[in-house]
Amino acid sequence: MVLAKIQQSIEAYKRWLTTLRHHPRLYLWETVQQFQTHWNTDVPDMAAVYDQSLQNSETRRLWQTETWYPKRMMLEFWRFEPSTVKWMFDDLFNETRPVEGRATRFVFGCDNLLTDFKHANATSVENNHYHSDYKLISLYLACRYPELYAPYDLELFQNTLRTVGARDIPEQHDIGRFFKVHATLTKFFDQDPGVAAAMHRHLHPRKHYQGKTGMLLNDFALFLKVND
Repeated sequence: MVLAKIQQSIEAYKRWLTTLRHHPRLYLWETVQQFQTHWNTDVPDMAAVYDQSLQNSETRRLWQTETWYPKRMMLEFWRFEPSTVKWMFDDLFNETRPVEGRATRFVFGCDNLLTDFKHANATSVENNHYHSDYKLISLYLACRYPELYAPYDLELFQNTLRTVGARDIPEQHDIGRFFKVHATLTKFFDQDPGVAAAMHRHLHPRKHYQGKTGMLLNDFALFLKVND
C-alpha cells in the first residue's frame, strides 16, 4: 500500500463526513449496538437471541438479499442443533486463538450442520448455508468485538486495496489478509482522531454504538467504492 494514497483517501473520507448532512449507513452502528445489547449465550432460546441481536431499523441487506440469506439458515441451525451452534460461536469469539482459524472452523461447522440438516429434513430444498463468503462471519466478529474487526466483502476489499495502491490484489477469499490490512488501516485512522469525531456527530447516543468500531473502516471502504 502507498502511504500517500492511504492518507489522501482518509482525508477525502473525513471531508465527506464533515460536509454530509444525512449519513446513509447509520444502520451499521445501530446493528453493532443491537448486538452488544442483546447477545447472550446463557439463555434457553438462542435462536431468538440471535435473531434479535442482528437487527436494525433501516435495512436487512447485511444478512439478506434475494439470493443470499445466511441469517435465515443460521436460525434453522440454532433450532436444529443449538448446542453445536453455541460451540461454534463460542469458538469464533475466543480471542485466544488466531482469527483466521476460527473463521475457517466456523465455515466447516456450517458445512457439517447443513449435511445433517438435509439428512434430517429430506424434503428441504436448502443446499447452502451462505457463510462460505465470510460476510456474516466477519459481521458476527465486528459486532461482538467492534474495536477489533470489520465486515468483510471480497469485492469491497479488492477495491480498497486498488485505491490505496496495494499490489497482489486477491482473486479469491483471503480473510486472513483482510484482517491484517484492517489492522494496518486502523492505525492510520487512529493517527487522525478527526475522522472518528466527524463520524460521531452523525450518531444518536441511544441508538448507535458510540465506541471505537471497525464499522468506520467498512464505511470508508463503501465510500471509496462509491467515489471510485
